[in-house]
Amino acid sequence: MNNVLNDSYDTEGNEITRRSIITVFGISLSYLLLSYFLIGFKSDQVVLVAIINSLFFLSSITRKFIKGFSIFIVYWVIFDYMKAFPNYNYNIVHIQDLYNYEKHFFGINFNGEILTPNEYLRLNGNAFLDVVCGIFYLCWIPVPLLFATFLFFTNRKQFLYFSLTFLAINLLGFAIYYLYPAAPPWYVQLYGFKFHAATPVNIAGLAKFDSYFHTGIFKSIYAKSSNVFAAMPSLHSSYPLVVFYYSVKNRLGLINICFVTVMLGIWFTAVYASHHYVLDVLAGIICGITGILIFNFLLIRVNFFRKFVDKFEKSIQ
Repeated sequence: MNNVLNDSYDTEGNEITRRSIITVFGISLSYLLLSYFLIGFKSDQVVLVAIINSLFFLSSITRKFIKGFSIFIVYWVIFDYMKAFPNYNYNIVHIQDLYNYEKHFFGINFNGEILTPNEYLRLNGNAFLDVVCGIFYLCWIPVPLLFATFLFFTNRKQFLYFSLTFLAINLLGFAIYYLYPAAPPWYVQLYGFKFHAATPVNIAGLAKFDSYFHTGIFKSIYAKSSNVFAAMPSLHSSYPLVVFYYSVKNRLGLINICFVTVMLGIWFTAVYASHHYVLDVLAGIICGITGILIFNFLLIRVNFFRKFVDKFEKSIQ
């Protein structure tokens, strides 16, 4: 038994050492303790730790899988911990100025009044759009994760490039959240232009989808949101863009039609459901493009980063 702990191998030759066991358990315990003190205990934390440990020790392929997907886990943990550091504590929340910019650049004349696209769509929506848009918005996380899984089993190098680009886009978006806290359109519809720090998360137009199917899908999803005042940029708009980029890059053919359809659908839904202004969506698109450019620049021009990526790639091959 002691020999197994010191230097054991599964049938595929992938090493498990005493050090790796201690490291995984140590990281798991540290994560649970830090989470407890920062944001309080949640059952999701235990589920995440259980999944990580199960996959790490189950087999060689699942161990490589969870190592690769640790990049997405880092994204999730950072996102979750943002609850402990609300961005409105560090900069003024932009409410009326962003609303006025939206009306100035994209205002729609309706019955003699200038409306933002959100306001116009709110008055002119229908059940068909409520359902279709809800389906599109359900894709914003599953599609990137499923695409990453596909790349993991078909091209580990491209999987790693996609994952690190995804992380870079999120880190850029998170930084902007703190530099430019911004209220979403639904906030203005409910509270006007006055700032309320303790504002609860609202699913806005997506409530119509939940109501139509008598479910609480979006209500449960948005209950995990880290910050109401993080509308700019729309990272929902960035995610399908990076999927589409890597799909085209990998020449996946007709599936690109599906990805571009989902991308356009998510962009439209972000505005239709009053979760983002058109300006937020454009900022999300720019954020996605910038993240892609940053990753490519680092990979080509920064030697230590390229070595890190190469080493990471070998660890999951």
